[in-house]
Amino acid sequence: MRHPIETWHEIASRGDADGLDALLAEDVVFHSPVVHTPQRGLAITKLYLSAAFSVLNNESFRYVREVIGERDAVLEFTTEIDGIHINGVDIIHWNDDSKIDDFKVMVRPLKAINLLHAQMKRMLEQLG
Repeated sequence: MRHPIETWHEIASRGDADGLDALLAEDVVFHSPVVHTPQRGLAITKLYLSAAFSVLNNESFRYVREVIGERDAVLEFTTEIDGIHINGVDIIHWNDDSKIDDFKVMVRPLKAINLLHAQMKRMLEQLG
């Protein structure tokens, strides 16, 4: 069985939303940097991650640091959108079946959060 972070990197680098079906647990919980309540379930998490692929995954996106444990990982990323440098982390937990069951995104600085909020809102409206 492949390591879930290896699979995540492959899916994320391709922006492969369909690949998320095999990687995410049915009861996955997604924590957005701009939405107050956790989003529960595969469908809504897939929607948010698909939108993030479209918004964040440009030519400047890259993971710059990883801390990987037995069932958790923190992946630090950077990217630039509209001249604004974005720094963030994906905090990921996976279950016994190597499926991601918790995915939290944190972003800084505030200017980046505001930009992402606006762009993610537009993308979610298009995808939803």
